[in-house]
Amino acid sequence: MNTEATRIVSPGEADLVLGERVHVLEIISGASAGRHMVVGEAGVSIGRIAPADIILADAEVSRAHCRIEVGPDGVILTDLNSTNGTFANGVAVKGAQRLDPGAIVRVGRHHLRYAWRTRRELLESEQLDRDLDRAYAYIEALLPPTLTEGPIRTEWAYQPSARLGGDAFGYGPLSETLFAFYLMDVSGHGAGAAMHSVAVMNLLRQHALPGVDMSRPADVLASLNDMFQMDAHGGLYFTIWYGVLDRAARRLAYGSAGHHPAFLLAPGGAPAPLRTRNGLIGAIPGKAYSDDAVIVPPGSSLYLFSDGVFEIVTKQGLQWGLQDFLPLIPADGEGATECRRLYDEVVEIARPGGLDDDFTLLILRFD
Repeated sequence: MNTEATRIVSPGEADLVLGERVHVLEIISGASAGRHMVVGEAGVSIGRIAPADIILADAEVSRAHCRIEVGPDGVILTDLNSTNGTFANGVAVKGAQRLDPGAIVRVGRHHLRYAWRTRRELLESEQLDRDLDRAYAYIEALLPPTLTEGPIRTEWAYQPSARLGGDAFGYGPLSETLFAFYLMDVSGHGAGAAMHSVAVMNLLRQHALPGVDMSRPADVLASLNDMFQMDAHGGLYFTIWYGVLDRAARRLAYGSAGHHPAFLLAPGGAPAPLRTRNGLIGAIPGKAYSDDAVIVPPGSSLYLFSDGVFEIVTKQGLQWGLQDFLPLIPADGEGATECRRLYDEVVEIARPGGLDDDFTLLILRFD
């Protein structure tokens, strides 16, 4: 679900000198999270299309949305009569408003933080941006393409809370009738968690667990636990939900390890939790795991997601849980943009500043 196209202003495009420090806007939510944009003496305009200096591809952003300028009294944010408004620290901006360092600006679905940075910090940040871009591109290349036709169709959303995250998922055929899929969540964030998830992803996508029948979820979980003990992997552990659908028998075998349930939504029914109470992967050597099975009615959908989808703090300061998220799942489970709708609704409910954890959601639809 990477539809953002943000124009980033590099140091070579603006006058950076203001004493020894530079005014910057840092994107802190969305696919471009972690990037920075310089606010030079000429100021910058933000909008959905050119001639805006910073272009955010977001339907909730007006063509000319707001402007940020550097004046004698500091950095000033002005809303340009945008349709959906501009917000500073959660409060709608009326006219011109001064920004203090650390202020959070919301423009459409994007959150940006105003900060000071030195020239050296900017150069170091640019190098880190390039390295993280390469790492993110590698991880994104491992994610499966959406399936829009056939007996199994998929859509997904993958939005790390940082530039790199510990969530991962995958799916694909094991045979003519067997179709496997999974979603995992590695502890922590950043490069270490991302590389740990990549190691697991490569084993699962290549069906490379030695001596393991990949159609048996309990055996897959036990093998992963033996291979990825946290003592040998920098203290990292992960949760996972793994399932295999026998399309001929319409039988879904599944197992979860420390992960909350996936939810099967049959036509006309309510979301049914699918979970086996196994411990997480990496904690106890030699642990045995269990699995279960269910018959999948025609026209059903399966919602599989990480805890970053529902573990949020709302604008009112309330801690959300799984039961708060479930009512957002529709009764019919239809819609080509269901993942985008759910992501937008969660972001709208959450406090300003971006989600605290990775948002990963996989929906599978079964004819």
